[in-house]
Amino acid sequence: MNDDFHEVRLIGVPLALIARSGEHHEELMREFQLLAIDPPTSTPGHEVPQRLLDLIATMTTQYGGISDAATAEREAASARGEESTDITITVPASVAEACIRLDRMLDEADEFCRQGERLLTMATPPDAAALRHWYLGEFVAQIGGAPPTSWPAYVEAHPDAFAPA
Repeated sequence: MNDDFHEVRLIGVPLALIARSGEHHEELMREFQLLAIDPPTSTPGHEVPQRLLDLIATMTTQYGGISDAATAEREAASARGEESTDITITVPASVAEACIRLDRMLDEADEFCRQGERLLTMATPPDAAALRHWYLGEFVAQIGGAPPTSWPAYVEAHPDAFAPA
């Protein structure tokens, strides 16, 4: 394997939770798109929606094809009636930095949702936020040379991650 590419293994991906998490993410993106059109300039952090949309657009342009295979694997496992699945993705090393930025930006977006006056979308539920931290963290850790940590092992090691913020 080329030194610039790394194989990332996501073990025990919970299909129902990742689907619910994806729905929340899409809802947030739709609302942030509307806010980017008419930003609430009097609200602290009003630039968060546009910065998040810009980051998502950049990541989609650079890495969009990578997630297609993972999505197909998840959908196939779900169609088979499985509750969880393992996914292996080959990614360039630069994905690690992008995952760090995305995770931080989504945490900031959650804070914006908690404080926002013009939002219908709530902050990411604790279980979905924990899944996001695990999922993105696995890219960073494995690209850095760490072995995979399964979702069940992450849940066991981080019970506090499921408490409301």
